[in-house]
Amino acid sequence: VQLQASGGGLVQAGDSLRLSCAYSGYLGRTFNMFAMAWFRQAPGKEREFVAAISRSQGLNTLYADSVKGRFTISRNNAENTVYLQMNSLKPEDTAVYYCAAGYARTSVVVPGVGGYDYWGQGTQVTVSS
Repeated sequence: VQLQASGGGLVQAGDSLRLSCAYSGYLGRTFNMFAMAWFRQAPGKEREFVAAISRSQGLNTLYADSVKGRFTISRNNAENTVYLQMNSLKPEDTAVYYCAAGYARTSVVVPGVGGYDYWGQGTQVTVSS
């Protein structure tokens, strides 16, 4: 399984960005079998959970309190892609953003790094004040 994140950049506070994460897998495990998530890591800090969406139709989503109401996670199974729409960005959102995939048999989503098996390479988001 490979995950390719893109869409990061340098923006000003209050702007929006949309991150994308393209999945490529192997026979027997298709994209819709995976719960997907976004994490981020700022310099000198631990990786933290941002948002997650359940497998298949993505009926369940979960957000960190710090991004609730500003960020939206979604998935397009036909395109094997998960998105993170980020609005009203703040300087404290500055970090490297990573997408992650976790093979799931249910629609439960979890916020811990241990819930995900595969990770993308990260994309830098910088928000200036």
